[in-house]
Amino acid sequence: MDRRQPIGIELVKRGIVSEADIQQAIEYQRSNPRKRLGDIIDILGLCDSKTLIDAIGEILEEKAVYLTQSDVKIDVLDYISLDIMKENKVVPFEISAGRIKVCFADTTNRRSVEKVRLLLLNKGLVMDKYITFESNIEKIIDSLEGIASENINANADISGLVDSIIKTGMEKRASDIHIEPLEETVRVRYRIDGGLITAVEVSKEKQAQLIGRLKAISNMHQEKQESQDGRILLYPDYNIRVSSQKNVYGEKFVLRLLKKNGNIRNIFELGFPNDENLLKRSFNKRNSITVIAAPTGEGKTTTLYSIIDYLNDPKINVTTIEDPVEIRIDGLNQIEIDSKTGFSDSLRTVLRQDPDIILVGEIRDNETAEIAMQAGQTGHYVLSTIHTIDSIEVITRLRKMGISNYDIASILATSVSQRLVRRICPHCSIERDFTEKEKEIIQKIGEKYNVKFDLEGKKTYQAVGCKECNQSGYLERIGIFEILNVDEEIKDLISKDASSLEIRRKALETSYRPLIVDGINKVLAGITTLEEINNKLAIF
Repeated sequence: MDRRQPIGIELVKRGIVSEADIQQAIEYQRSNPRKRLGDIIDILGLCDSKTLIDAIGEILEEKAVYLTQSDVKIDVLDYISLDIMKENKVVPFEISAGRIKVCFADTTNRRSVEKVRLLLLNKGLVMDKYITFESNIEKIIDSLEGIASENINANADISGLVDSIIKTGMEKRASDIHIEPLEETVRVRYRIDGGLITAVEVSKEKQAQLIGRLKAISNMHQEKQESQDGRILLYPDYNIRVSSQKNVYGEKFVLRLLKKNGNIRNIFELGFPNDENLLKRSFNKRNSITVIAAPTGEGKTTTLYSIIDYLNDPKINVTTIEDPVEIRIDGLNQIEIDSKTGFSDSLRTVLRQDPDIILVGEIRDNETAEIAMQAGQTGHYVLSTIHTIDSIEVITRLRKMGISNYDIASILATSVSQRLVRRICPHCSIERDFTEKEKEIIQKIGEKYNVKFDLEGKKTYQAVGCKECNQSGYLERIGIFEILNVDEEIKDLISKDASSLEIRRKALETSYRPLIVDGINKVLAGITTLEEINNKLAIF
């Protein structure tokens, strides 16, 4: 982006910023002469970032994008080295049909543009050039450069290397560690707050020893190269599940980090609507089943634990069947299934143990579903999870598992759907006004679901990025929820084999509201951003 005065004049003409804003930016530029005017306007938060970069793109006659980590759809290091990216302030972010989209901080630097174009052309790819802010490029390069490379590479021996990879993952709040053989290196990535971040690339020469050490501490067969499952029990506070899978360059490992005795969070702290009456209506019933629905990795088990903690009482017998037991709770009878006994076998046994409440980790098949329904019919309260997209589709999923409409209508009391969205980082975020486009999106959602969103005086936040949040602009996650309490009218529709569309229409006449409504409420509360909700639910 050109530093010359005309770009400021053009931005003023277009009504993007005021003359006072330009003067403020120029003052800042005197102390930071290497910064371009457009970048400075963005740093100072003088207008909406996306509107600004779009306008700059039009002025410079370039395609523009406000590039964030979520926009990077490829493994960047497969196409351009970190050194090239740093030197030319460039990030490739998407590829399709032999064309690769590449963002530059300065498209007027013809030497850099040509260098990157030829490099990609040698890989058989045609480059599509885009412009973005330099700070956006730097954040992505910082994350690629690695959040742990110094600590990890400091270990010369393999045992120390593996230990450092795992301990650094724990320190960085990673839920998973990916150890992936590539053609020339072994890449280590951490999943933090739902996103994968490259930590380091280990020398290819260490691959065989690295894999051998992982297999040894995971109790896996050294000779086998087909898929295996194991566990690492060397760390007192963690139960680490390990999965290996052969790929074209070796064996990939994924380590799932499960804290053994993590604190159970209050259901409201997880993001459940702060309504005690709604909580009581939704849970703590008999002769019924409550199901938590979401895709993998969206916090279903954490919500189950919070519900169980809310319901737990010395006067009742609570039994859980889990794979594995992730958090041990005093006063509960917790059963961990193994390769010999599945959920259905364990559930049959539990029914003879006089339980009041039964937690079944997951309903995976017809057999488990039928026994869970049977438990609900015989005086028990059953809590479980299921993989499906929302609370209405729980009914469809149970139907496909072979459960009759009569059983679903009579036993299903509540279905809850949830997603995890990232919280805006409190250390670096910048408060700003909603844009007119954002207000329009929110108002349209309100009209669609008959909800009045109060935008008066409300502010939102711009994700920036700092050391606390690994340059992502977000720190930790919170749930967004939708709750379907199955009342008599919904039961009647289920019994009549009504479609999910008919059930949804009727549910909207009650207190039921879809995920997006809770998401917008959390945006208005300053907890997350509209961009993050869109990344999860694709609303615009």
